[in-house]
Amino acid sequence: MNSITRRWVRGSLLITVLVLVFAEAMFLYFSISGYYDGAARALAARADTLITQLSVTDAASPEAREGVLRRMVEQFDEKDRFELMLIDTSGRVAVSTAGFASSGTAAAQDLVRALADDEGVGRAVYTTEGGERVMALTAVLPFACGEVLAVRVVTSLALLNEALLRMGLVSAALMAAVLGFSIWSGVFFIRSIVRPIGVIEGTAARIARGNFDIRIDNKYDDEVGQLANTINRMAGELGKTERMKNEFISSVSHELRTPLTSIKGWVETIAHARGPSDPVYRRGVQVIASETDRLYAMVEELLDFSRIQNGLQLKCEKLDLAAEVTDTVIMMGQRAQLEGVRLVWDEPEQPVPVYADAGRLRQVFVNLLDNALKYSKAGGRVTVELLSDGRSAYVNVADEGPGIAPEDLENVKVKFYKAKGAVRGSGIGLAVADEIARAHGGSLSLQSELGRGTTATVRLPLDEGREGAAERNEQTDDKTQ
Repeated sequence: MNSITRRWVRGSLLITVLVLVFAEAMFLYFSISGYYDGAARALAARADTLITQLSVTDAASPEAREGVLRRMVEQFDEKDRFELMLIDTSGRVAVSTAGFASSGTAAAQDLVRALADDEGVGRAVYTTEGGERVMALTAVLPFACGEVLAVRVVTSLALLNEALLRMGLVSAALMAAVLGFSIWSGVFFIRSIVRPIGVIEGTAARIARGNFDIRIDNKYDDEVGQLANTINRMAGELGKTERMKNEFISSVSHELRTPLTSIKGWVETIAHARGPSDPVYRRGVQVIASETDRLYAMVEELLDFSRIQNGLQLKCEKLDLAAEVTDTVIMMGQRAQLEGVRLVWDEPEQPVPVYADAGRLRQVFVNLLDNALKYSKAGGRVTVELLSDGRSAYVNVADEGPGIAPEDLENVKVKFYKAKGAVRGSGIGLAVADEIARAHGGSLSLQSELGRGTTATVRLPLDEGREGAAERNEQTDDKTQ
């Protein structure tokens, strides 16, 4: 959670601070420049007015113009805002509106700039000996005026600087308010994310420790709420998977214990038999062989499931689906006869070409027939049929067993799931069969009605030629991996 705050501080808040500082600097720069330029224009206007008035007088000689200029200085009516000076040819202040003539020299900076300027105007800002900040503008006279060389106008910057200071303080306060609001809104927004995420993190940690019954109290309708809903669904699925896993382990343990107990009992019985000619001995050997086959089949089913989880690899070739189904029916026929179940199968006259893995297809059909026989009573019937619609082939395996409850039907293909009334088995046979069918580009579907039986349908695409089938097989491998 702290990392989110740090990222916000380093990212959004830092950018906000930089933007505000830049804006404040630009505002102060342009404000100071504008105010100082305005003061300079005011000084220039007074100097220009004085020079213009002097140029239109009747004074013909330089000395006469000097006299007129001195009277203008004496009669200057803006003495409270500006100080007007006349600079002589030696750089001294000849006369000033302050009411006295100074024997000192003018500040050299503005005079030097005026003498060097093409238009004869120079400006300078400096601090007087009394500590006052002033702006001075010197304009060299464009005509001879006796001993007077230039006109100088000076104004105090105290009021201007006070105005700039107030403006700077107001803008700084505004910047601080904007920054404060940004920090408050950012912290509020982050807390609105961090707090629920903290709750979600704590709940997720408890789920990770195996508490799948806990749920997040979702009060949000945004992305955080979607995350909470997703974790709640995840917890539900994990709990469901955990229950099925435990049931699977219990079921497999029971299924393994039964044949092992039988084998152990018959081994002890055989140990006391008189020899191979003893009927008890022969019966024991038959039971041991049968239970060993049962254990082998169960272990193979578990290994197949493990292989599928790691990515199913198919060895596909062009096959006659009808022949493959026939071989499976023949293989399961003896068992059906022993259990008193009639196995009905009419092999099509024409071959049904598919591009598939023969061993994996037979595994699917054996699994479906095994289930059908397990849930069929003596005297019942299991019907196998093969249909085609020109694009896909359909293998239907129908029994007359008790059927599957609607609430179980949608889950029976889920790994480890065992429906109510399920007989012996690991609970992964249909999951494996479904994976194999989908790996071939097909599907496995179930239709069932309580008390009337179940029909399992395997759909497989018909062979499209080697190139099309190979492309489909390559896409299937990508999906399974």
